[in-house]
Amino acid sequence: MAVETAGARLEERWRGILSAHARTMCEIDRVLHPHGLGASDFEVLDILSAEAPAEGAQCRVQNIAGRVHLSQSALSRLIARLEKDGLVVRTMCAEDRRGVWVALTAEGRELHTKVLPLQRAALERTLGDATS
Repeated sequence: MAVETAGARLEERWRGILSAHARTMCEIDRVLHPHGLGASDFEVLDILSAEAPAEGAQCRVQNIAGRVHLSQSALSRLIARLEKDGLVVRTMCAEDRRGVWVALTAEGRELHTKVLPLQRAALERTLGDATS
C-alpha cells in the first residue's frame, strides 16, 4: 500500500509540474504576443543574449538545441523565422560544414531588452509563490 501511495504522490507532483509549465508558457505567450514573439522565440533570444552577450558574438545552434525543449527541426524553423524577422543572423561554421552559427542582430538585442521585463514579470506571476 505504501508503494501505491508514494506512486500517487509522485504522479500528483508530476501533474503539478506539467500544470505549472503550461500556465507559465501560456502567460509568457500572452505577454509577448503583441511584440511578435512566443515563449520559445524568447527562449532562443534569451539564450543568445546570455551565450553571446557581445555585439556580433555568435553561438552554435547545437548549443542552443541542448537548452530548449524543441526538436532539431522545430528549432531550425524557429531560427529561420527569427532570421526572416531580422532578429538573428545565421552563418555556416567554416571548420565544420554541418555546424551553424547564430547571432543576435541589433534589432534582436533591442527587442530582447524590451521584452525581458515582461517575461520576468510573467514568471513572477506564475511561479513567484511556488518557491515560497
